[in-house]
Amino acid sequence: MEEHTIQCPYCFEYVSFLVEFDMQDSWVRDCEVCCRPWLLSIDGHRQLSVQPAQ
Repeated sequence: MEEHTIQCPYCFEYVSFLVEFDMQDSWVRDCEVCCRPWLLSIDGHRQLSVQPAQ
């Protein structure tokens, strides 16, 4: 597991959390500050990206 800090695409606060890179390629997670959903994705180079979930 690795710790990552992501900026919420809605409230722009920074949130840290642990990521297991053997997890699925994308998943939805709620912001701990504003509770709005993010879509998190991991690419083949173990890079994490975040965007607003629809």
